[in-house]
Amino acid sequence: MIVAALALAGIFIAAYLTLHKLGYLGELVCAVGACELVNASRWATFLGLPVAAWGIGYYVATFATAMLGLRDRWLDSMLIARALLFLGVTGFLFSAWLTYLELFVIHAICLWCVVSAVLATAIFVVSVMEYRELKNSHEDGQEVTG
Repeated sequence: MIVAALALAGIFIAAYLTLHKLGYLGELVCAVGACELVNASRWATFLGLPVAAWGIGYYVATFATAMLGLRDRWLDSMLIARALLFLGVTGFLFSAWLTYLELFVIHAICLWCVVSAVLATAIFVVSVMEYRELKNSHEDGQEVTG
């Protein structure tokens, strides 16, 4: 449930940044940092799409997977745990790369991007913890599903 809540928050942040990048919103509201500079940089687009749009896809996939894992059939599923772990690792590494770009290439920080990176890191940490817990319970002889 924690991963789903974190992913839902990420969906809203990524949607906000995407709508700005696509020109549907005016100036970004950013109390600290240089959000406009970061989001106007050449690094704010990846494979022809705004990075934030990729974020929407990541957070929606993570949210959907986490919600699926709450269903009775998938509650103790190693398949769901592995999928969330994969998504968590992917989101963490991509966020780490983007943070590197902000700090050492763009030389500017976007507060919204930092919050998204914190969410992706939290999803990674929680998914690792949940994977380990589920794996240990399965190794202790409990029923394995998925």
